[in-house]
Amino acid sequence: MVKMYDELFGDLEYKNNFWRGEMIINMFNVERKIRLSVDAHEDADFSTIQREAYRYFIHDMSSIMSEAEKEVYEYYCENVDEYREMIGDESEANNIAPKLDSLTGLAELVKPTEFIVRRARKNGKRILGLLCDVSWDTENGLGIRIEDEVVEEVGYQDIAL
Repeated sequence: MVKMYDELFGDLEYKNNFWRGEMIINMFNVERKIRLSVDAHEDADFSTIQREAYRYFIHDMSSIMSEAEKEVYEYYCENVDEYREMIGDESEANNIAPKLDSLTGLAELVKPTEFIVRRARKNGKRILGLLCDVSWDTENGLGIRIEDEVVEEVGYQDIAL
């Protein structure tokens, strides 16, 4: 297995077309160590855009994550009734997809697992993805797509891949 140290990304290991490491992220006032995945070939050809995307995110993490939390809450509120209906049993629905009146309740339901620094696209946008496990959809999870430090989309994990 190929391993390396990068000044920005830290200790990395090449696996399945990504350089993988770890990072700390704070979401819903819970600090978690999650996987960092940098999309690159085995020669570690990280682009300037990828480095900028990660550097800008780290520098402004609290603001970007605050926006992400609000967007996740909005997404949850728009979809919670549908998830509760699919579950059927009200008691189980209250555990898996409870009705919430503030985003603080999402800390128990949403757990970030992986942060992806995407390869540069032709449009030059800095693209990041945050993957989360969620109580209400264990199969599809939740993805947060961040472009140029703005949360662009929240949905199934595939939007961030």
